[in-house]
Amino acid sequence: MNAARQAAAAAIDAQGTDEAEWQQARLPDHLPHLVLPKGPVVVVAAHPDDEVLGFGGTIAALLHTGVEVHTVCLSDGEASHGPATPSVRAQLAARRRGELVAALGELGDLPAPVHAGLPDTALNEHENHAQAVIGKVLDAAGAAACVAPWEGDLHSDHEAAGRAAQRAGRDHSTPVWSYPVWMWHWACPHDPRVPWHRAFALPLAEAAIDRKKAALARFTSQLEPRGFGIAPVLPAQEISHHTRTFETVIR
Repeated sequence: MNAARQAAAAAIDAQGTDEAEWQQARLPDHLPHLVLPKGPVVVVAAHPDDEVLGFGGTIAALLHTGVEVHTVCLSDGEASHGPATPSVRAQLAARRRGELVAALGELGDLPAPVHAGLPDTALNEHENHAQAVIGKVLDAAGAAACVAPWEGDLHSDHEAAGRAAQRAGRDHSTPVWSYPVWMWHWACPHDPRVPWHRAFALPLAEAAIDRKKAALARFTSQLEPRGFGIAPVLPAQEISHHTRTFETVIR
């Protein structure tokens, strides 16, 4: 692991910023609000759950207004529990695919997700493939916008997914919005590492928040302890960042 990846992993593994600090920042009062697109939207995830964590409430809101939403999941998240045999990883991949289908069903009526099946924790080695998959979905959907993980999120897979989506968006003349996931953990209000001048708030109605919470509850593999005294991938503090009354995108 190179020095940059070690530093990123350390930031994600650190205790992180308490949600109360983010609430005190009152971001929706300071960030401009973004108008939702009227045409089809393609939402990209590096792993099953990213799209719900970062954009699930807005997906529910889009569906409620009749906008088509299509999802692309680049990996099956089979490495989320650490080292394991190929058969154990395959079982986890299948479980996470099932969780994603159930979670998306909680958000509304969506088509089945497109699975690229690329290796978890190694998306940076397959960005061209990811870009091609995303591009095909953008074309097929006639997408008005693409939404993908932020390229500065520090998680290497999220950053690779974001870069692939940005390139696919340029190739297909589709605007790309970026949603942060781990940024809420390692950053803090006014953090200079975050491009706040390009950030927008997406307020959520109560019904959309409820749908997002129900969707997040479907990811039991990420919410339960991983065994051997290892905490969940998504502990309660992390979930609190993603169950607010708004979501945030960077353009």
